[in-house]
Amino acid sequence: MKDWQGITELVAIAEHGSFSKAALALGVSVAQVSRHISELETKLNLKLLYRTTRSVRFTEEGNIYLQHCRHMVESLEEANRTISSFQSTPRGQLRVTAPVYYGEQKLTPLLLQFMAKYPEVELELNLTNEQLDLVQGGYDLAIRLGNLTSSSLIAKRLGARKQYIVASPSYLDAHGTPQSLDELEQHQCLQGSLGYWRVRDSQGKLVQVRGKGRVRCNSGPVLIEAALAGMGLAQLPDYYVEPHLQSGALVSVLEHLRIPDDGIWAVYPQNRHLSAKVRQLVDFLAVQIGA
Repeated sequence: MKDWQGITELVAIAEHGSFSKAALALGVSVAQVSRHISELETKLNLKLLYRTTRSVRFTEEGNIYLQHCRHMVESLEEANRTISSFQSTPRGQLRVTAPVYYGEQKLTPLLLQFMAKYPEVELELNLTNEQLDLVQGGYDLAIRLGNLTSSSLIAKRLGARKQYIVASPSYLDAHGTPQSLDELEQHQCLQGSLGYWRVRDSQGKLVQVRGKGRVRCNSGPVLIEAALAGMGLAQLPDYYVEPHLQSGALVSVLEHLRIPDDGIWAVYPQNRHLSAKVRQLVDFLAVQIGA
């Protein structure tokens, strides 16, 4: 530890602007800070600081040395935080927000598994399709779907979701199975809140299709019910349609037009001291959803 003497003090002086403020931040005396800096300068045979009664200024050599010391201190702090997260047991309240249907069908069972594993965790779950302000709302974590907009939040990809175009066998028997993008104009295309579908054209380019349909609704379950009732084709993510594909109640069509898979994300505010409960929940969800 002798090699570290003076290094943490030097970085603290740079961050706080004086020996006294650095000593306060480190919880030591000003005399100790001064002594360790002097010992460091003697060991290096360099003058690192110019110090007066009113100010502290780094020498040219001091500034160069400081940059290396900062990296060392940051690496040590990160190592300490990492090992602490492994040693800490998740506890306390977790405030999570997620889209309604995905939260009900996919996320909630995983959160309950996590709580069973860590009995000291309490959960407050807000299911909404609005993208809430996590900092203002005091949320630890949000689950978001699709393509993210740029923000100051940290995002970790947990897994992927597929988009399907589906219809009931009865609808396809009555109206035929579409084979190309042009043929969609002849079909009932059930629409969600966006009012269009995203597909690939024959050149592989992503395009928007504004098909005609008798049903438009901002609820995925309603569109599923309409598709099951033979009202038309619907484009929806895998977690809506996969049980019905497996049972044969719905059939996937136009798979060559399917857009690339997009993301399922854990999003949380920037925080250098991310708590064990959030860190371990994110890692847990990444394993479960990624699998």
